[in-house]
Amino acid sequence: MIHPASFRDPAGFMFTRDGVLYRQVNLRGRAEYELLMSSGLYQDLVESGDLIAHEEVDATFALAPGAYKVIRPQRVPYVSYPFEWSFGQLQDAALLTLRLQTAAMRRGLSLRDATAFNVMFAGGRPVWIDTLSFEALRPGRPWIAYRQFCELFLAPLALMSRTDPRAHQLLRSFLDGIPLPMASAMLPLRTWASPGLLVHVHMHAAAHRRFSTSTSAPRASGMTRDSLVALVDSLDRTVRRLEWSPTGTTWSNYYDQTNYTAAAFDKKRELVKEALERLRPSLVWDLGANDGTFSRLASDAGITTIAFDVDPAAVERNYRDVKQRGERRLLPLLIDLANPTAALGWANAERMSLVERGPADVVLALALVHHLAIGHNVPLPRIAGFLALLARALVIEFVPKDDSQVQRMLAGREDIFADYHRGAFEAAFNEPFSIESIRPIDGSARTLYVMRRRSG
Repeated sequence: MIHPASFRDPAGFMFTRDGVLYRQVNLRGRAEYELLMSSGLYQDLVESGDLIAHEEVDATFALAPGAYKVIRPQRVPYVSYPFEWSFGQLQDAALLTLRLQTAAMRRGLSLRDATAFNVMFAGGRPVWIDTLSFEALRPGRPWIAYRQFCELFLAPLALMSRTDPRAHQLLRSFLDGIPLPMASAMLPLRTWASPGLLVHVHMHAAAHRRFSTSTSAPRASGMTRDSLVALVDSLDRTVRRLEWSPTGTTWSNYYDQTNYTAAAFDKKRELVKEALERLRPSLVWDLGANDGTFSRLASDAGITTIAFDVDPAAVERNYRDVKQRGERRLLPLLIDLANPTAALGWANAERMSLVERGPADVVLALALVHHLAIGHNVPLPRIAGFLALLARALVIEFVPKDDSQVQRMLAGREDIFADYHRGAFEAAFNEPFSIESIRPIDGSARTLYVMRRRSG
């Protein structure tokens, strides 16, 4: 089956057969593929960890006519998208793209596209997944992917740094990148004093507006190799100078504000660890992970773990910890469970929804349900039904209404949640799940449950 996100490139496409992922290289992409493999660039990038490795398989595996080669790429453990990344993740992905272009130019090649959707995270770092993105470097030709890089990397990063750390959520609507005129209009006036942003966003946007209203084709301007190198170096400096401090958001210091005693917190860690040892998952999703404190009970045990949170500062801090510690099993992502990633793109099939990327073997839902039930008015049966789409097994915490965190949420609003109590919680979750254990978290009024999804 052809991958629904792999149909735009005539040089080749991704497909699956018997659950194995392949890429067909068409005759149209033969010259570029041979150049990549013979130039030494492929070996350079695979050895540095910047490009996904592959092996060639028999051409009889081809799915469609016109095949030159069939390759089997290494599969990343989890598919994520740029609007799900933290500031630091998007910045690292941008720097990876520029590093690839620099390495390619040294070998006489160039990236012919610079979409952020060609980057995934594996082993705690970004990696390029599109083997067919490279072409021969043509003397005198501008970098064909320049505008794409600016719209999919630089503009979102500038908006996140100078306007709002959630600005890259615009990429959910603009899958081809945030239009430069829009980004220029949204950035504060002080960014006109930044040489990099002035040239690559504001002046670039003005040129785009000028050419889009012109009735004549723009003149092609020659670009020497030295000027192309200078362009990439300028983009690299501009990206590196963008900063964002992960503070001041709603849940950025959640564990500093928790009402757990030290003993209760340790008890919760103990119970979660016991549940993971009992369930023995190979993939864990931690929903509402904050800084990944409980996610690491899984990842430190060698389990691939995805740590979701709605707070951009918490996700950014988690990612910085991943880098500092050299962690390879933990991937922090920005997800709003009240409005999770939907299926996007052509025919609503190019980018997978959160549900389509599941189910996980185990989902951790710790101190989460009251945020959905009370913070977002989602009834408990609907929460249970949604989590049943995501989890084969569930480790979930119930926080009663008299808990201080729930009381804080109810302050200043009418309590319309008569059905929010432990009995209703158990009744709602006992429909899609079978409850295997109920353990009080000593030192608190909270309770931890282990559940397995019912068959069918």
